[in-house]
Amino acid sequence: MKKFLNILVYGVILLFSGCARQGLQEVSPSATTQVLHYESGLIVSIKPVAIKDNGTGTFIGGLVGAVLGSTVGRGRGSTLASLAGGLGGAYVGNEIGKANAQELTVQLDDSAENIVVIAKGTKFHTGEHVRIVKNANRVVSVEAY
Repeated sequence: MKKFLNILVYGVILLFSGCARQGLQEVSPSATTQVLHYESGLIVSIKPVAIKDNGTGTFIGGLVGAVLGSTVGRGRGSTLASLAGGLGGAYVGNEIGKANAQELTVQLDDSAENIVVIAKGTKFHTGEHVRIVKNANRVVSVEAY
């Protein structure tokens, strides 16, 4: 039964990892029915930041760790291994769930105003021209322009 459970967990992990699309920007379905506006400008400074995990990575890591830990030992040893696996998995999931990002200070083209934007990833460079797509005051995306 435990071997079947292990195979099932690994199969689900492989299934979901194969469904991820790399390099594509995702937009919400509601964004397809709205008019979005943009501002463009030049990046004058960059500061690296990390976006905290929203709890999903911690939950999934704890769950997977507990399931894998339960396959180790017998009796109380299995219970302790499940607990240790759950705690270790939660920690690892939290760390993996964090996203690298950049805090960009942008000098807008049409004014002397500087704005600060947080952009996921680390693909921007000082001196690069960017377009900041907005929905009201909410930033939808930041892209090289």
